[in-house]
Amino acid sequence: MRVIGLAGWSGAGKTTLLTRLIPELGRRGVSVSTLKHAHHAFDLDTPGKDSYAHREAGAREVLISSERRWALMRELRAEPEATLAELLGRLSPVDLVIVEGFKRAPHAKIEVHRAANGKPPLHPGDATIRAVASDTAFPEAGRPVIGLDDIAAIADAALKHAEPLAEVLARLAKQ
Repeated sequence: MRVIGLAGWSGAGKTTLLTRLIPELGRRGVSVSTLKHAHHAFDLDTPGKDSYAHREAGAREVLISSERRWALMRELRAEPEATLAELLGRLSPVDLVIVEGFKRAPHAKIEVHRAANGKPPLHPGDATIRAVASDTAFPEAGRPVIGLDDIAAIADAALKHAEPLAEVLARLAKQ
């Protein structure tokens, strides 16, 4: 497995880019899993459903299964947030894991930057950003800058800069 991140401020278009990038990689025969970090409480469950009631009653993990998919939710309660290394270790093997978020973690990333977002670019102060996908030219970026709509070129950059999982885990262990 190899790992590449998409990093950027909220509203930059990371999820939109990801939903365009996954099919492009799939056409190339690359199996992809994603790992998304959320900065706030979120819920996949619907109040009133059995799985929600199980979790609310105090179940530590709730596994929901059907003929089409399964999902495992773990309620942390008073436990600390899972680390990127722990989460990567839970994924089944694929060719490429794309991490959305965890912008401060030391894995290779592609920055997603949109001028209309009004936020400064991340790449000037972050050596883990190997390329920038943007609607803005950054002639002094010191790394490839790719147009946000050039999905094929972004896929090329993701494959070129993705790192082996073992290297990412070793770097995370040193933190």
